[in-house]
Amino acid sequence: MLNELLIPLRDYFGFLNLFEYITFRAGASAILALLISFIFGPFIVRKLINLQIGESIRDHGPDSHKEKQGTPTMGGVLIILSTIIPTMLLADLNNLFIQIVCLSMVWMGIVGFYDDYLKVVKKRKDGLSGRYKLLAQTILGVFISYLLISSNIYGDYTLTTFVPFLKNVSINFFYPIIYAIFVILVVAATSNAVNLTDGLDGLAAGLLAISISVFGVIAYISGRVDFTDYLYIAYLPLASELTIFATAFFGGCLGFLWFNAKPAEIFMGDVGSLSTGAALGTLAILLKKEVLLLIVGGVFVVETLSVIIQVLYFRYTKNKYGKGKKFFLMAPIHHHFELKGWPESRVVTRFWIIGILFALMSLTTFKVR
Repeated sequence: MLNELLIPLRDYFGFLNLFEYITFRAGASAILALLISFIFGPFIVRKLINLQIGESIRDHGPDSHKEKQGTPTMGGVLIILSTIIPTMLLADLNNLFIQIVCLSMVWMGIVGFYDDYLKVVKKRKDGLSGRYKLLAQTILGVFISYLLISSNIYGDYTLTTFVPFLKNVSINFFYPIIYAIFVILVVAATSNAVNLTDGLDGLAAGLLAISISVFGVIAYISGRVDFTDYLYIAYLPLASELTIFATAFFGGCLGFLWFNAKPAEIFMGDVGSLSTGAALGTLAILLKKEVLLLIVGGVFVVETLSVIIQVLYFRYTKNKYGKGKKFFLMAPIHHHFELKGWPESRVVTRFWIIGILFALMSLTTFKVR
């Protein structure tokens, strides 16, 4: 928005030419996101404390977490504000990709906010039913796929997704309905994966920052015809504006981490985990890197698989032996390591390191073809 307002004035103020450059606007969006977090973070923490919007700790969670009872939750609002405001100010709002990714974050933010409201304010322990969350994710997935298919923004690539490590190899879904189901799966899986991972101070926010930095690089590369030709990847003219959203998202996660690092002053709640997960998945969809998302968000994948393995193994042993057994000490897997005696800070730090390794591995796919 500022770009459109300020560029006409460049004849009078030459430095305003900077707003034409993606790199400048991307850097500015990250800084602005951090400033918004630092300025409004303390206010949001105090407001949530005054409203007694505190986290309820599950009885079947690790005993060490009981001391966190009452910590303000719903702090994901800070990430949303820190991401959306810089994006609205510095990105091209006529860009379809920007419209879609902002819509995704806000839509699932509303769903998550209502879920937190039911749990914290209305004292409904389970919050919003899982089927209603899935319905909201399905609606979002259908809407995204409809916009992308109807706009034909990708041309021949519309119903495809690209395969990492292989040059000019893609998976074609052929039919819009199949592609729509695929989009729904990506949005729902990513949103729920981040939600499952958000169980330790700073864990989800740090991993999100790592993952989103990769997609920021990919967005910038995908919007440059010289880079795409060199790396043999698809050129996506609209993708470069997503760099601004990604850097704002990155700054928002770092700003939130300032208050969420152990001992956490605030938790992101479902308003944060569902919205950020949906935004991450949407970025992968818009950049045609849905398969690569499995590597970029490798820790999120492992966390989700640990829950699936735990449930399936428990059901299998119960059916076979009459008594269910656990595969892990507790799922998601970060709790397993806690119960093995790892301090929470060690689990978080090591998971961040693994997340960085996954991120670096994903970037190598652009040259290993």
